[in-house]
Amino acid sequence: MSKEALIAKIIDLEWNMFHNVSNIGGKASCQENPETFKIMRHSQAVSWSEDTLESYLNDLSTAQENKRNLLTEKYARMMKYTSPLEYANIEHKLPSLDSEIPLLIDKIVKIVMGWEEELSVKFPNILKKGRPIYSTQDSMYVTSVETYLRGELMTYSQKTLELYYNNILMQQTENINGSEITLFYMIKQYGFNSLEEANEKLKPNF
Repeated sequence: MSKEALIAKIIDLEWNMFHNVSNIGGKASCQENPETFKIMRHSQAVSWSEDTLESYLNDLSTAQENKRNLLTEKYARMMKYTSPLEYANIEHKLPSLDSEIPLLIDKIVKIVMGWEEELSVKFPNILKKGRPIYSTQDSMYVTSVETYLRGELMTYSQKTLELYYNNILMQQTENINGSEITLFYMIKQYGFNSLEEANEKLKPNF
């Protein structure tokens, strides 16, 4: 299966789960917008190795067979940082994590946060349009890149986490910023030819 075919299958499964996430106030508007969802998820996946994508596709397929919604679990995990009191009431419903997984997640997060810091310096006007970087900036209404990332990583199998970690380690060794690959693919979908162009166009007018 080609990389594009893998990504397409992943997005199909993710969209089905995302569309069916239950929210206290009913469906969010983003749950009715498959095109934006596809852009965001495809942008993330393009920087992944095929081995990582195959493993994550298997995670999604297995979850679907077992009637687990990994997207519901992802947003529930984020509540540990954005709504700690509410999280305390639902934590017992979430699958427990093996002891190695939090350590692996910490290693991944450290690399990705470094990439995000680099981007905030190179392309500040683009980054200001997105999420804040660190969990210390979370609130009930704003979720940081770090919290979103941790929540998602907690839904991956250990095999997928290990493959993903190896993928970003290789990128780091080759001086490749994986977050920059994601950002570039994303802005291309909105009509920009380069990150430099997008950053200039998004410069505040004051």
